[in-house]
Amino acid sequence: MFKFNVGDKVVYPAHGVAEVVSVEVREIGGKRQTFYILSILENSMRVMVPTANVDQVGMRDIVSSEEADKVFEVLKKREKIVESTTWNRRHREYIEKIKSGSVFEVAKVLRDLYVLKGDKELSFGERKMLDTARSLLVREISLSKGISHEEVESKFKTIFRC
Repeated sequence: MFKFNVGDKVVYPAHGVAEVVSVEVREIGGKRQTFYILSILENSMRVMVPTANVDQVGMRDIVSSEEADKVFEVLKKREKIVESTTWNRRHREYIEKIKSGSVFEVAKVLRDLYVLKGDKELSFGERKMLDTARSLLVREISLSKGISHEEVESKFKTIFRC
């Protein structure tokens, strides 16, 4: 009946891995709707997502172990960032990629910022974006591969030689 069940770990775009803690019916604006109640693992924040809007908001299952391996391949690809692109434009593009909920798009943000970090000192906003992308990936890959956060971080450090 529902796409997700209580206890399932899911990804909620831009917030990361969450657990479905309940499915509840609430009346909002005189209309009864069914909601997934999520607890974001990073900070225990509660989020209500209408069950009918799951696809629209990009809520999805954790990636498979094989897909997690493909994330590491994305991270290993070195693509030069076009320096003529302004930070504002790159920032907007990074935000869109993170909001997309795609683990591969988030990986591209992480990779691009690590490459940029090798070329110049990152601004506060860039460092914050790098931390966000890293945190989102670490939690999901850790669950997907059944390894610790530290092991995922270690793989990142090996890839980016830092």
